[in-house]
Amino acid sequence: MEEKMQDALNSQLNAELYSSYLYLSMAAYFESKDMAGFANWMRVQAQEELAHAMKFYDYLAQRGGKIMLTQISTPPTEWESDIAVFVHVYEHEQMVTGLINKLVDLALSLSDHATNNFLQWFVAEQVEEEESASGVLQKLKLMGDAPGGIFMLDSELAKRVYNPPAKTA
Repeated sequence: MEEKMQDALNSQLNAELYSSYLYLSMAAYFESKDMAGFANWMRVQAQEELAHAMKFYDYLAQRGGKIMLTQISTPPTEWESDIAVFVHVYEHEQMVTGLINKLVDLALSLSDHATNNFLQWFVAEQVEEEESASGVLQKLKLMGDAPGGIFMLDSELAKRVYNPPAKTA
């Protein structure tokens, strides 16, 4: 694997770790508001992002690359509203989609077909990630400040469970 690709994959590995940390911070925010369902949704999201990081870790190891863990930035701990949290989630997932797309572009420019193949799982995953975040955000916008709606959505989000991804590397 070319060093440029290895460095870019390590950067993404660390970005995924930050994503996990961010969603865990969001879970703590919702826990502090006694919104267990919202907190559960974020905890599941944090687990998914950690699993994504481990996919990059495992792939680098499988290809004989050097794994480089870097410092993880401190995520925010407060938001103006529940909607603001999910706006942040949606925008964050769009940013991650951009990072994945850049990795694909790099793999293609280096004729690294194995890495391009590996990254296709993430391309599809990001469609799901954006859809999931957008879905909750749209529901929050529709219900406004209706306490009954928030209660129902909190109950719905409490049902989300973590399903580990299939091993690709």
